[in-house]
Amino acid sequence: MGDGGASKPGKAPARPHRAGVVALLGLPNAGKSSLLNRLLGEKIAIVTAKAQTTRSRILGILSRPGAQLLIHDTPGLLEGSRPLDRAMQQAIQEAAEDADVVALLVDPRRGWTRLHEHWLERLHAAGRPVVLVGTKQDAPEAARAPWPPPGVERAAAAVRVSARTGAGVEALLDALVERLPVGPALYPEEQLTDRNLRFLAAELVREAAFECLGEEVPYDLAVEVVDFDESRPDLVRIRANLLVRRVSQKAIVIGAGGTKVKEIGTRARRAIEELLARRVHLELWAKVDPKWSARPKRLKSLGYH
Repeated sequence: MGDGGASKPGKAPARPHRAGVVALLGLPNAGKSSLLNRLLGEKIAIVTAKAQTTRSRILGILSRPGAQLLIHDTPGLLEGSRPLDRAMQQAIQEAAEDADVVALLVDPRRGWTRLHEHWLERLHAAGRPVVLVGTKQDAPEAARAPWPPPGVERAAAAVRVSARTGAGVEALLDALVERLPVGPALYPEEQLTDRNLRFLAAELVREAAFECLGEEVPYDLAVEVVDFDESRPDLVRIRANLLVRRVSQKAIVIGAGGTKVKEIGTRARRAIEELLARRVHLELWAKVDPKWSARPKRLKSLGYH
């Protein structure tokens, strides 16, 4: 027979490995941190019902067969002029600039807003592919809301997800991976984040404070870990300050007879023990620092940079 015969069937060529940066952007309480934790299968970003819980950029590293996604959780899209507001705006800006693809989260119950439109236009002009993500699809009102929003043809794709149930997550990952550049993994496969345990422990304390305190105080509160002792293999000793801006807030954080700070400590200790898989001895002290949120160097020392 001639050389024109059919070739023997063989294995399909291997797909090239992809790796790159994904930024999660969205309004406060759109579900960015919940989605990051769902994607990773581990909790590295704190989640509360209060808006603007996330204050800085947090990197989650997701390694899959054929791809590695470096996923940045970011503060909620906001406008403001305080130093803390500017630090959060800078975190959003840097995450968007560093990203190979942006996941723009939209809570369908709240709808498409001027800020969504601004960022879609801005990212499109910069050549960043944008995947629109309709969140909280386990909520009936979100599932009934029209999707995708009208007039968003510049988006590269649009998917619906539920961070609580995992619905739609694989479709989202496929849409993101498809738009990442070809390249090798940038972090070891077992690494989940670039943040150290000291920072993650401080965030879990802050999460507990958000959950235990009223509406106002958590936004004026920061957590400073002053001691993180891992010298014993079976026990981690942590001492942290709960920084507030006013003396009246210190009294609220402590509570009558120390009940409130004890409640915060108990809740935070359990979460940190789950993270570290070790017993934790946690000491919390309330401290007044009127300008913690107004000094750039202080914000940087607390991890908000």
